[in-house]
Amino acid sequence: MPRILVGMSGGVDSSLVAALVRERGDEVVGVTMKLWPCAELDGGFTREDACCSPTETIDARAVAVGIGVRHYVVDFEEGFRRGVVDGFIEAYKRGETPNPCVRCNETVKFGHLWTYAASVGAERVATGHYARVTQALDRWILRRSVDGDKDQTYFLFSLTQEQLAHADFPLGGMTKDAVRSEARARSIITADKRESQDICFIGDDGIAGFLRREAPEAFHPGPIRHLDGRVLGEHQGLAGFTLGQRKGLAIAWTEPLYVVGVDTVANELILGPLDVLITDRLRLRDVTWHPGTLPAAGADILVRLRHRARPVAARLVPTAAGAELHFPQPQQRSAPGQAAVLYDLSDDLCLGGGWVTGSTLPPVVSGSAVAAVM
Repeated sequence: MPRILVGMSGGVDSSLVAALVRERGDEVVGVTMKLWPCAELDGGFTREDACCSPTETIDARAVAVGIGVRHYVVDFEEGFRRGVVDGFIEAYKRGETPNPCVRCNETVKFGHLWTYAASVGAERVATGHYARVTQALDRWILRRSVDGDKDQTYFLFSLTQEQLAHADFPLGGMTKDAVRSEARARSIITADKRESQDICFIGDDGIAGFLRREAPEAFHPGPIRHLDGRVLGEHQGLAGFTLGQRKGLAIAWTEPLYVVGVDTVANELILGPLDVLITDRLRLRDVTWHPGTLPAAGADILVRLRHRARPVAARLVPTAAGAELHFPQPQQRSAPGQAAVLYDLSDDLCLGGGWVTGSTLPPVVSGSAVAAVM
C-alpha cells in the first residue's frame, strides 16, 4: 500500500484530496504546515482564513479524524521565512513585484514538505491544486486543470522534474462545483467553506502595511514625477507601488496616469501614459522549460503574464542570460519580478516559465537615472 502525504490546509480542496487518496487504497498521512505566526499569542494576525491559522488547523484535524487518517502539524516557519517571505521583502525594496505563491510551491510545498514526506516513507505529496501532471517520453509536464477558471499551473510552473514526479493532484480532472458536491456527499465539514484569496502572510492592512512593519527603511517620502520631469506630488515609499499601477496614485491629471518607472536610486516614482508600458518583447531569467532544452531557434508558445489572464501568442527565444519573449502583438509590460508562464499552442500543456527582468525605469526620465527599459 503506497504511503501518500497529503498537505491539508483546512479548506475543502485539500480535505477532499485526503478522502479521495484514502478511498483509492493508499495510506494517507495528513500534514498541516505551520508557515507563519497567525495568532495573537505568537505575535501574528488573526485572520481566520489564513492557511496556518488555528481555525484552519482545527478544521484540517477534524477532517482527518472524520475520514480516519493520521494528522500532524509540522513547523516550516523558518524555511518559509527564508525561502518565501525574505525574498518577497527584498524584491519590493528593489522596486520589483514578486509572486510569493510560486516561490512557496517550489521551496515549501514541494520542497520542505517533500523532504519531510520522503523522511516518513511517503512516495508522493498530494495537494488540492487544480492541475495535472503527464509524462511525455522521459519528461514530466504540467497540464492545465479541467476547470479552466480554477487552473493553478501558473503557480506551479517552476517545479523541477523531481518535484513533478512526486506530485499528486487528484483534483486536476474535477471542477470546483464537483469538488464541493463530492465533499458534501462525504459529509466533509469544509464542503461549503469559503476560499481564501489573499497572500497567507498578509494581514488586513495589505501588502503596504506588511512592508511598513517588516521593511520600514523602504518607506521614505520622495517625489512623484511625470515622465516629462514635472513634479506631481510626493509618495510615502516606493515599496507601495508597482509598474503599471493606476489606482491609488492620488494624482489628478488631464489624462489617465500609470506607474511607468520606479527609481530606487533617486527614490522617485515616475508616472506617464499607458503607451509607455506597451512593448513587443520581455526578458526572462531563471527559465524553466519542462520538455528539456529550449530549442536554439526558439519556440512558438502561448504565455500568461498574469494569473487568469488570457494567453497571448509569443515566440520564446533563448539568450545567454535566460530567454526573451517576442510578441507579434505588443503587450503591456509586466513588472520585474512577475512570472511569465508558458503554454503550448493548444493551451493544454504548461511548458514552464520564467521571471520578468529588466529595468524598472522608462526609456527617458529626468531624475538621477536614464536607462533603457530593456
